[in-house]
Amino acid sequence: MTDLPVTYEISDGVGTITLNRPEGMNGLNLATKEALLEAVTAAATDDAVRCVVLTGTGRAFCVGQDLKEHVELLNSGSTEALFTTVEKHYNPIVTAIAEMPKPVIAALNGVAAGAGASLAFACDLRIMAASAGFNLAFPGVALSCDTGASWTLQRLVGRAKAIELLYFPSTIPAEDALALGLATRVVADDELVAEVTTLATKLAGGPTLSYASIRQSVNYASSHDFASSLAFEGEKMNFTGASADHRRAVDAFLAKEKPVFEGR
Repeated sequence: MTDLPVTYEISDGVGTITLNRPEGMNGLNLATKEALLEAVTAAATDDAVRCVVLTGTGRAFCVGQDLKEHVELLNSGSTEALFTTVEKHYNPIVTAIAEMPKPVIAALNGVAAGAGASLAFACDLRIMAASAGFNLAFPGVALSCDTGASWTLQRLVGRAKAIELLYFPSTIPAEDALALGLATRVVADDELVAEVTTLATKLAGGPTLSYASIRQSVNYASSHDFASSLAFEGEKMNFTGASADHRRAVDAFLAKEKPVFEGR
C-alpha cells in the first residue's frame, strides 16, 4: 500500500477514494484533508467515474480531525490554520460529496467519529462492517458539529434523535446504526469489500444520469416547498426524458433486451 494519506483509483467506472493513515486511525491532518479534497473534486468531475466509494484502511473509517496535529497548532499559536480549516477543507470536501452528480457509497470498515461520521452521512449509502460504528464526538472536545452533520444527521434520524446523539456521544454499534437509519446495510467484516464492490459495480453500470437527477431532486426537495419541488422534479423529468439513456432503455424494454447505459 502506498504511503500517500489518500489514494484514488478508478476501475470499471468506480472511483474508490481510500483514507490511508491506518496508524492514525485515518485522522484528518492537513495533508490528508488537502489530498481528500483533491480526490473528491476529481471524482465529481470525471466522466469516467460513474459511482464513488469512500472508505478507509486499518481499524477505522475515519476518526475526524487529527487531534495530535490540532494540539500542536494550538500550542504553537497557529490559529489561522485552526480556524480556517472548516472553510478551506471540511466544507468543500463534504459539498463535493453531497452534490456530485453520481452515487456515493461509504464503505465503513471501522469506526467513523466526528467529521468522519459527517462524511459518511453525506454519502447516499452507508455499508457497515459488523465491527464498525459511529460516534458524534464533537462535544467530547468542546467543539460544535461540522462537515454538514447539522444538516445530514437530522434528515437521517430526525431532529430530536440528532440532538441526543450530538449531546451525548458514544459509539453506536453497526446494528444499532442500522435500526436508527444511519446504516443502509451491515455485513460481516470479511464481506465488506465484496458487498461494496457488487453494489458499486451495479450502480456504475446503471442509468447514472437518472441517479444524478434523482439525487439532485431529493436534495432540492429537502429544503424547498412542495410546489417548488414539483417544478424541479418536472425539469429533471424533462431532462432525463430527452436523454439517450432513456431512449436506449425504452428500446431495450420493447426488444426484451438489457439496456447499456452511457450516462447521457
